[in-house]
Formats: sequence, C-alpha cells, structure tokens
Amino acid sequence: MKQKRVDKSIDMKRGQQFPLTIKRLGINGEGVGYFKKQVVFVPGALPDEEVVAEVTKVNPRFAEAKVVKIRKRSKERIAPPCPVYDQCGGCQLQHMNYAATLREKRDIVRQAFERHTKLNVEKLAIHDTIGMEDPWDYRNKSQLQVGKRGEEVIAGLYAMNSHKLIDLTQCKVQHSATNKATEVVKQILADLNVSIYNERKHAGDVRTIVTRVGFATGQIQIVLVTTKEQLPRKEAIVAEIKKRMPEVTSIIQNINGQKTSLIFGEKTVHLAGEEVIEEKLGDLSFELSARAFFQLNPVQTVKLYDVVKKAAALTGKEKVVDAYCGVGTIGLWLAREAAEVRGMDVIEASIEDAKANAKAHDFHHVRYEVGKAETLMPRWQKEGWKPDVVVVDPPRTGCDDMLLQTILEVKPKKMVYVSCNPSTLAKDVDRLCKKGYKVRSVQPVDMFPWTAQVESVTELVREK
Repeated sequence: MKQKRVDKSIDMKRGQQFPLTIKRLGINGEGVGYFKKQVVFVPGALPDEEVVAEVTKVNPRFAEAKVVKIRKRSKERIAPPCPVYDQCGGCQLQHMNYAATLREKRDIVRQAFERHTKLNVEKLAIHDTIGMEDPWDYRNKSQLQVGKRGEEVIAGLYAMNSHKLIDLTQCKVQHSATNKATEVVKQILADLNVSIYNERKHAGDVRTIVTRVGFATGQIQIVLVTTKEQLPRKEAIVAEIKKRMPEVTSIIQNINGQKTSLIFGEKTVHLAGEEVIEEKLGDLSFELSARAFFQLNPVQTVKLYDVVKKAAALTGKEKVVDAYCGVGTIGLWLAREAAEVRGMDVIEASIEDAKANAKAHDFHHVRYEVGKAETLMPRWQKEGWKPDVVVVDPPRTGCDDMLLQTILEVKPKKMVYVSCNPSTLAKDVDRLCKKGYKVRSVQPVDMFPWTAQVESVTELVREK
C-alpha cells in the first residue's frame, strides 16, 4: 500500500548557502540535489559532485541555486571549449565529457517515464543513447538576433533570463559556413549603415539573420528578417552578399513587424538566387524554403530516421501516416517499404516542399495535404482508408489532445513516436498505454550534443 504523500512547502531563503551533493541531472541539464529532503536545482553542477550552493530563487515545491564552490569535482567535468559558454545559454553540458552526456540523456528519458507514467520502468527497453563520432559543427541553421554594441553590429542569442545580447562570432556547434555567412552579413550591415532593430524601442529595420547550409550540397541560404518590407539599401545589401560570398545560392527577406519572440512573419520575399536550397539525406534530396522545418543535425537525422524505419518494420503492404510531416522527410524515408504514405502539416509552404520532394523522387504513392491529422485521418477513414502505422514527430508540447484521441479511435496497429521532449512523450505514451497500446522500445538519439535536449523514438504496438 502506497503511503499518502504529504506536501511540504520549501523552507529556504534567497541567499542561503549550504553544502549539497548532486544526485543526477534534471531535464534542463542542471544538477539536482536534496537539502532537508527538498529539491534544489543547480545549473552547472554535475552528478556526484559536492558543492556549496547559494539559493537564487524559491518556488513552492523546489528551489534554484548557483554554485559558490565545488568541494568535490566530478571526474567527468571538463573545461568548456566555447569562450561564451557560460553566458550564451545555447548549450548546457559543455562542462561534461561527451560519453557522460549520452548516459545522462538516457537517464533523462528514463526519469520522464518514471515521473509521468504508470509503466514498470525497470522492464522498459530504453536503449543507450546513439551519439556522434564528432559532436561539433553539426547545426545546419542559425537564427541570430541582431543588435548594436556601440557602432559594432552584433548577432547572437540573449543571455539566459536577460535582454543582454551575446555575440556568437564563432559558435562551435554551428556549421562553419553558417558562422561565416552571419559574419559577412553583420559586416555588410555595418558598412552600409543599415538600421538595426532595437528590441526595447521596437524600432529599426533588420532584426534577425537566418542562415542555412546544405551539408551534402554546400548550398547556402541567407534570410534577413526585417520589420517592414521597405528595407533601405536592399539592392546594395544583396549586391554585397553576392560579391563577398559568391557561394551563397539563395537570398530571402522575411517581414516580421510584430512584438513577438517568433522569428518569422507571414510574408516572405525572394531577393536573389534560388528560392530554395537542396539538402540530401542518404539517397534522398529535399528542397528547403526559408520557413520550412528541417532537422538541424543532418548527420544524426540519418541515424534517427533509420531508427524510425526499424521501428516501423514495414513489409511493403502497410499504409502509413506521417503526422507533423514538415517537408516530408520521414514519410519519404519510409516510402520505398510502404504501400502508401499520407502526410499532413499546417504550414502550407512545408506541404508544397513535401509535394515537390515526393515528385522529384518519382514517388506516386505519397500524398500530402495542408491540415491537421485529427481532421484528415477521420475523413480518410470514412473514405475507407485506414493506416496501419502512424508516425508522429510533434513539437515540444507533444501531440495535440485531439490527435491522440483520433489515433485511439482509428486504432493503427503500430505507432512510432519521434519526440524532442521526454516529459510530453511520457505523458502521451501513458495515455496511449491506458487505451490498448504497449511500449516495445525507446531509443534516445543525441541530435543536439552539449545541450540538455534529447530526441527519442518510441515504438508502440496495439495489443489485441
């Protein structure tokens, strides 16, 4: 019989210091310890370390603290190679050796299932995390906010919990071509004295520089996100990009005049070169427009999609749904082994790209529609088309409630859940398992080395 849990409010004060032993990593990569049986999250601390912690924030159920001193260092602690690692906030685990981060990411997935499901986690097949041979220079896209530091144009990310912009001159996890493109554009904007967006005043013209490179093709796309379509010196900017970086194949403008943390606005203008760039995964090619979603780590994406293919275990007879399909990557990866693939996404540009990608590979048994899976799947079922396998790759918020309900009503034999958030994955899996599905395996994949993020592929089968 389970003991009744008694909730105790946190009995700590800001500024209070105490010794703390770190037991594990939390979902955001912070160290987790217990002071008088109360949870304390300590960014920068590692498992098995003994630290002196100082409370920075007290919440009703936990406290946050900073490291004042490390009394006992972890053998897995290393010196972060990035000079702005402690300021930027883009990576959380550069102070830990890589093999250890892979172990901890598997544990983060395990913790999520322990916390959010009624499953017997000890019997759950959670495999070791699939890592990278070279975990650097892996990101094919950067989205950096633009600002000014005196007369200098800078581009980077805002420091954690602040409005201070940290310039990312040479980010070590970005592909070198994206770093170079950003540097060149910054210099052009400075040389031409182009008005730079000021977040606090909500004034200025250029607010974000987005760069994307095709790992396999070397094609480079630059997107300038501006506050309005009328950008002074637009022609001069384009001419200078062509002159200084002839390897750039696509120059795009996106207009976002809203007070928002969202990068892109609704309107996109083609300025020069091609409208899309091409990327290859294995023997498949994909055309990517400026706003199209595509995995940020092409090297690991191939490993991830191979795990999806293994979990789907197609024989050539199955009908497959690729929900949240983006530009069609997963569906096309499975297409050769499927009888038919149908995908959907709410972003129209992504569906246009997906259709173009399917046509380019001469896949006639692949169909894409704009819309939500929870709307389209019931309609298809009424028309007599029922999927055998449903693949979902939702955003961090997890699957839409209506989509989960639709899947439970449609009853596919198998579901393959690609997740970038262990907590929402576990919550969704718990709901599915209560309604007739069983977890066969969970495979974590390290898509973002040195961060706390962990991707995973969960195979669920419907029990008869």
